[in-house]
Amino acid sequence: MAIVIETVADVLARAGIGPGDRLLVGYSGGVDSTVLLHALAQLRGRFSFELLAHHVHHGLSPNADAWSAHCEAACRAIAVPCTVTRVALSRTGEGLEAAARAARHRAWAASEANWWVTAHHQGDQTETVLFRLLRGAGVAGAAAMAPVVCVPGQPGRLRPLLDVPRACLVEAARASGLGWVEDESNTDTRYSRNFLRQEILPHLRSRFPGMDAAFGRAASHFAEAAQMLDELAQIDLEQCGERPIARPVFLALSPSRKANLLRHLLRKMSSRMPDESMTTEVLRQVTHTHADRSLTLRLGDVVLHAYRNHLWLTPSLPSVPDAVERWSGESLLTWGEGEVCMKRVVGMGLDAALIEQGVLSVRRRWPGCAMRMRNRPLKAFKQLAQEAGVPPVERDRLPVVCLDGQPIWIARIGESQQALCPAGQAGVVFEWVRPDIYCDVID
Repeated sequence: MAIVIETVADVLARAGIGPGDRLLVGYSGGVDSTVLLHALAQLRGRFSFELLAHHVHHGLSPNADAWSAHCEAACRAIAVPCTVTRVALSRTGEGLEAAARAARHRAWAASEANWWVTAHHQGDQTETVLFRLLRGAGVAGAAAMAPVVCVPGQPGRLRPLLDVPRACLVEAARASGLGWVEDESNTDTRYSRNFLRQEILPHLRSRFPGMDAAFGRAASHFAEAAQMLDELAQIDLEQCGERPIARPVFLALSPSRKANLLRHLLRKMSSRMPDESMTTEVLRQVTHTHADRSLTLRLGDVVLHAYRNHLWLTPSLPSVPDAVERWSGESLLTWGEGEVCMKRVVGMGLDAALIEQGVLSVRRRWPGCAMRMRNRPLKAFKQLAQEAGVPPVERDRLPVVCLDGQPIWIARIGESQQALCPAGQAGVVFEWVRPDIYCDVID
């Protein structure tokens, strides 16, 4: 057990764990998480962190209640607070294993811990690398799991046992007299990982005894290559400009660098990577579609937009109201991914007295929508949007503020000549305020 404890301590030191940190152990009750929990319990005094345990009751086994009770009792014995969360899993979508993992992460996110600690060991790393390679992963995916992961605004991830063989964990548990539970589903080879674990990897290990350490080294090499690709993507991004991306500069990159930059941007948005065929098709359309045509291309939960000389990415756009929204003059009105704000000013914007005399509303554009801007003739909405450089994909989303049914302000376009504020009089200024991630095109 002493060797395991020092291995864990090395990773904690590398992560800078200390007073004020709250570590949450994902505790299944199995031998791996049991050894990890006890090692961390013995390191509390050395690092002065707060230790918590969390057990997720998936309800998939008839033994699930007994496992929860075991985990609670084991934590009481070493004075570690333990939370049990019951979840209901759906067998649809990406499969039961992915659903269980997502449920665990949602449960952990409800805690106030700033580090999540899991008991992935050397064999788990081997399985992950092999599984991802079988799915055609690139170098970032094949890099598999890292012992320390820090993501701004999210709890850090610690996997301090990645270099420890499972046999060492079993030996440490037995030597320390620790009890653990056995999940019978681990032998069910209908699950892909179990198939690899039970049917494939034992044969490979018998032929290549150093296989797990070799896979660990390979994962490190993949991680190093992935880091260099990220650095290259960042260099390209600085040349292209991130918000928005300059389309001509992007198109001048080689095909592999375009694909690398696109994957880099998707990772920054925490989006799932699309498959190679989808990436290839998106880049083909961006490359060969005339700049005057608007492109809206879905990449999973992210949308790539192209218009004129700009490229930009957004999350999937939320809906905007179809009906006319009556506005009673409050300072904020929710609209799509943002809010329409009304600010009281003096001598600028629109005539407050005129607005207070009529009926104020907000709606999307409609057939025949037109507005006369300052010192300009009456023009249709489409022409105003073209002149303002508003991409077609954005036009149906723009809030149009109307007075007695006539447009007096259109987001990203401007104000009506007929309702301008006289000099020195009370005025109103409208603004559509959106999260930065939706505001990538320069107005």
